Amino acid sequence: MLNGHIISMSYKLFIPGPVAVSEKTLRAMAQPMIGHRSTDFVALYQSLQPGLQALTYTKDPVYLSTSSAWGVMEGAVRNVTKKKVLNCMNGAFSDKWNDVALRCAKPAGALKFEWGQPVEPEAVRRELATGAYDAVTLIHNETSCGCMSDLVALMAVIRSFPEVISIVDTVSSFSAMPIRKDELGIDILVSGSQKALALPPGLSFCSPSKRALDRAATVEGRGYYFDLHEFQKNHEAGMTPSTPVIPLFYALKSKLEDIATEGLDVRHARHARLNQTVRDFVLAQGFKLFPKAGYGSVTLNCFANTQNYDLAALNKILKTKHRLVIDGGYGKLKGKTFRISNMGDETDETIAAMLNALAAALAETPKLTG
Repeated sequence: MLNGHIISMSYKLFIPGPVAVSEKTLRAMAQPMIGHRSTDFVALYQSLQPGLQALTYTKDPVYLSTSSAWGVMEGAVRNVTKKKVLNCMNGAFSDKWNDVALRCAKPAGALKFEWGQPVEPEAVRRELATGAYDAVTLIHNETSCGCMSDLVALMAVIRSFPEVISIVDTVSSFSAMPIRKDELGIDILVSGSQKALALPPGLSFCSPSKRALDRAATVEGRGYYFDLHEFQKNHEAGMTPSTPVIPLFYALKSKLEDIATEGLDVRHARHARLNQTVRDFVLAQGFKLFPKAGYGSVTLNCFANTQNYDLAALNKILKTKHRLVIDGGYGKLKGKTFRISNMGDETDETIAAMLNALAAALAETPKLTG
């Protein structure tokens, strides 16, 4: 707000989250407030479960938490780690998960890969075979470098260690591709609202298996806000442990209706098609994909800035002249890579318009020297 006036940010996000939110979704949030212990809220909460379970390919409950995904990610580690957690690290967010575990005073092992390299199943097998671990964390789609690890192969390895509870972050892949939780044997699947679901930030999801709940029952120091058993007790009553962000529940209901109308297979195919469209176009401009070949994300593309463009200048041109922004690289990759999202509600038309703008902006963007 400036001098009493609200400033309108009238540009579109093509960053890897938050992403653009549709007018329909925003309107869905403008419902009269209800009590979070009322029968109206119970009906709303319970109406969301079938759609969330369908997206997750699970019969397990899907808890809703008023937090970023980091809340339930930290909570998962606190709930199921008794002996030691193995953190598989290949980017900024998986690196952070190891730091989070240590800050929670949980014994942790770091299985490190270069940013942009996938987590290797056999490396996971070697670590788990030591018998030192009873939990493992994985980020399916590491957005910092646009690298998607082979979740099917990784879960096949982890399932062979029945004492190990798996915690999988699907924040930027959830709903954009099939992630068959029960079939894969994922113990705790976590996700968030602001990426492929194209909802505003502030809502996260956590779906635990019975194995995870059984383990949590034996762990002390789980805390309260993210205690799986507090979630389960309230879930059975159609509620959340604490006061939730009710407007986002309405937005989620609207989005789940949209997804049901589109159809999951069509939604997944749309994300794959748009991702390839962006990739083909940018590679044709002479750039290279940053992650290892065959392991690029389906919800965003991370390109190496092989032509040494001034990415800050590029984004300034995109924002001021074309009313959109992309991402100029995350963490240690800032300026060295750029990321373009295709997740959420994007269409062939919106992606084509963005790419036309990108081509025009590149034509007037200076290159760095030295």
